[in-house]
Amino acid sequence: MRANFDVVIAGGGVIGSACAYFLAQDHEFNGSVAVIEPDPSYRHAASTLSVGSIRQQFSVPINVAISQFGIDFLRSVPELLALGDKIPEINFTDSTYLYLSTQSGVEPLHDNVRMQQDLGVSVSTCGPDELRRRFPWLTVDDIAAGALTEDGEGWFDGYQLLMALRNKARAMGVRYIKSRVEDIELSPDNQVSGVTLADKSQIACGNLVNASGTYASSLCAKAGINIPVHPRKRCVFVFDCKGDAPNCPLVIDPSGLWFRPEGKRFICSLPPKPDQDVDPSDFTVDHALFENRIWPLLAHRVAAFEAVKVRSSWAGHYDFNTYDQNAIVGPHPRISNLYLASGFSGHGLQQAPAVGRGLSEHIIHGEYRTLDLLPLAFDRLTKREPVIEHNVI
Repeated sequence: MRANFDVVIAGGGVIGSACAYFLAQDHEFNGSVAVIEPDPSYRHAASTLSVGSIRQQFSVPINVAISQFGIDFLRSVPELLALGDKIPEINFTDSTYLYLSTQSGVEPLHDNVRMQQDLGVSVSTCGPDELRRRFPWLTVDDIAAGALTEDGEGWFDGYQLLMALRNKARAMGVRYIKSRVEDIELSPDNQVSGVTLADKSQIACGNLVNASGTYASSLCAKAGINIPVHPRKRCVFVFDCKGDAPNCPLVIDPSGLWFRPEGKRFICSLPPKPDQDVDPSDFTVDHALFENRIWPLLAHRVAAFEAVKVRSSWAGHYDFNTYDQNAIVGPHPRISNLYLASGFSGHGLQQAPAVGRGLSEHIIHGEYRTLDLLPLAFDRLTKREPVIEHNVI
């Protein structure tokens, strides 16, 4: 007799574990939950390899709202995810993001700021003189404006958040199984009836959540569904310098480069050109990216970065949605008990709390009860109505 669960979650990273946590803590849900995760060490998980930042400066309102819940959740982690006297510590650092723009990007920057302000974000624009006053170490001769928040952004330890969600979910009865979902079984009425794992064992289920990150597309294909989600590599470099950049926020340069403090050092990254699909198992760092592209940009933007030394580096993956760079979230319109949670394009860690809550609400109640995630539904793909997120780093 094969195992049977009300909900099976394919992928035990931060998205899958957040969904499991919110299901288990809902008093109206009495079902069983299994999370299928092939690597409990999470050595190569996006949650572990992420730089662990959260921001509210997005170009799409739904993403702003998702982050507003996310920041509140992160600040409440010690209370919400405590296990007795074991208090999780995600090392949250309150800071801000600074988006820099040349003249050609000023109008979109102002449009984004107005939208964010309408949603209650404490964000404003700064001209070059104001930027020089606040950040005298920053070179802004070619900058027309910047957007900066006063609060509601920062960075944290993504691995510790994942562990806190996973441990809390397990303590509330969620079962974690070391394996990978390899196939999906459909009933005659085109609903998910079960899954097959890597060891060929089978599990019956009432609902399936595809939160398998860079493997989400291949799993969807097992049910005849095509999603435009592809693995893309991002290399992160840790460096130090002789100079200083006091009160440095996370800075996004018009070139696509970003950098921020990490303790007494700094970290940075830049999307490769061309930004191609990669093998999900390829975690090789492209050191030439730093030497040939990143370092000249760093030296141009901050004089103190003209002499830097790379101390370490790593590579991670985005489950990148090439359609509109936004997550695909919610039930599939044809297979209604198959829930999608993929294509986060680098935003998964910060969006996990709101998405996990939303998925759990829809599974339990058949609708979103708090934050309406319908703008991220699968339907926008078939209707050719992209919800394009421009602020992707």
